[in-house]
Amino acid sequence: MSVSTAPAREPGRLGVLGWPVSHSRSPQMHRAAFAELGLRGWSYQRLPAPPELFGEIVRALGLAGFVGANVTLPHKPAALALADSATPAARAIGAANTLSFLPDGTIAAENTDAPGLLAAIGRDVDGASAVVLGAGGTARAAAWALREAGASVAVWNRHAGRATALAAQLEVSAIERPRVADLLVNATTVGMDERKSLDEVLSTLALDSDVLGRYEQVVDFAYARSPTALLTAARALGVPTVVDGLDILAAQGGLSFELWTGRPAPLTAMRRAADVG
Repeated sequence: MSVSTAPAREPGRLGVLGWPVSHSRSPQMHRAAFAELGLRGWSYQRLPAPPELFGEIVRALGLAGFVGANVTLPHKPAALALADSATPAARAIGAANTLSFLPDGTIAAENTDAPGLLAAIGRDVDGASAVVLGAGGTARAAAWALREAGASVAVWNRHAGRATALAAQLEVSAIERPRVADLLVNATTVGMDERKSLDEVLSTLALDSDVLGRYEQVVDFAYARSPTALLTAARALGVPTVVDGLDILAAQGGLSFELWTGRPAPLTAMRRAADVG
């Protein structure tokens, strides 16, 4: 699975749209990439965007010299809806995490969460079983990516109706509680709040230690200054492999970087910069 490519472009402004967005490590990650490749004239910043102003802010970015923007919670479905064009993958997923502001004034949408997740997982998931926690834009990308890669996917959300709707749209299954599978993917924001205890995190995700300890791999899109409670618990319970949200961030961010700059992303430098919280 790959994203669209583009020829190298003139330097411009980049950013990340979200609400909130103060936690995002994308700025330091992309700035490290610019420095590593000696790309002058490029910039990357946080772009706080309340939901009620999201469309207005996005439409103004191209006029302000922006080449592109990453999109984080809660705007990924809205980003797809306002784009003038989108890749087949973004349309199939129903969400976009990458917007490009083209010279003709139009906005193009892409989803790099899906291939970024598979790259971070780092193994063939064809024939594997997977449980995805969540029903937002990130969960949609995760469920679609895993399904396309040949996994049997089940989706859980604390609001059962949202999981059922997502499952119907993506032709996967919805479950009432997380169950044992080969792979668990947390695509919710639970775990980003470091004030929450492990018991609170597991309770919110309808998980218990018996189920959590039986996965072969646990992936958490969430990230914080230290490993999330979910990953810490998974390691303590002997889960063979865990994948940190920063690994996914660097993988999907690298794909966005290549799309905008036309240059191969220096993933090692980007991942190292993402560690600096």
